[in-house]
Amino acid sequence: MRDPTMKDIIQVKNISFNYSGQPLLFDGLSLDVHEGEWLALIGQNGSGKSTLARLIDGLNVLKKGQIFVDGLLVSDQNVFDIRNKIGMVFQNPEDQFVGATVEDDVAFGLENRQIDREKMHQLVKTSLENVNMWEFRDRIPANLSGGQKQRVAIAGIVALSPKIIILDEATSMLDPQGRQDILDLVRQLKEKNHLTVISITHDIDEAASADRVIVINKGQKIDEDIPGKIFSNTEQLARIGLDAPYTAQLIAALKRRHFDLDKEYLDREGLIAWIKQLVSTK
Repeated sequence: MRDPTMKDIIQVKNISFNYSGQPLLFDGLSLDVHEGEWLALIGQNGSGKSTLARLIDGLNVLKKGQIFVDGLLVSDQNVFDIRNKIGMVFQNPEDQFVGATVEDDVAFGLENRQIDREKMHQLVKTSLENVNMWEFRDRIPANLSGGQKQRVAIAGIVALSPKIIILDEATSMLDPQGRQDILDLVRQLKEKNHLTVISITHDIDEAASADRVIVINKGQKIDEDIPGKIFSNTEQLARIGLDAPYTAQLIAALKRRHFDLDKEYLDREGLIAWIKQLVSTK
């Protein structure tokens, strides 16, 4: 549940945008991101999720409307201040690597900010330790596994102390265990550093662990709520080409067979516990 004392760290106000020569992708879109929450943006490929992230970070320019990040209007004048508040982790971490070694890569952003060398070395060490990659500091980033590359990318961002981390399909190239490891890591860093996290994904299971979910389809916000409410509406998800999480599908099947389940949605652990209780009473 949202802390009522928390502000909206991102405000998207009635924005319109289109790529050159293309029809409007967004036409009057508005949404807010609450400070300290984990927000999942879900939708099919091409629905506008990644474009929205680029607009928030000032990488694309609005046709109409306004976006505020931590009280600053996204504009040419504020773009560098805004980017200091946001760390983006992309689908392919190799696109972010610039250093010859893991340690050099994490240090790159700090060098650009002209951080004192002694402080910089300590920040690099702490950031790599936080993602369990300090022992790989002398390795070439391109030679790491997919999950290790994402850990290094995250370390480079955390070293810069952003307020917001945006995961732009950041786990889509990983196997299920690697995906879960990265999500667990980001959640730990979120709590430790009081971050706001935006997860842009078409992975429904990833979105199911968020605090709140916004559903985007063809550039329009069609729903927003806690995961339980979003994923209990399996018919709406199907209409826009998204699968419901397996647990939601199983709950729907049980209800069709007249099992008395008083929850609209349960995560995997909760559903297993409910089934065990059901079996024990038979």
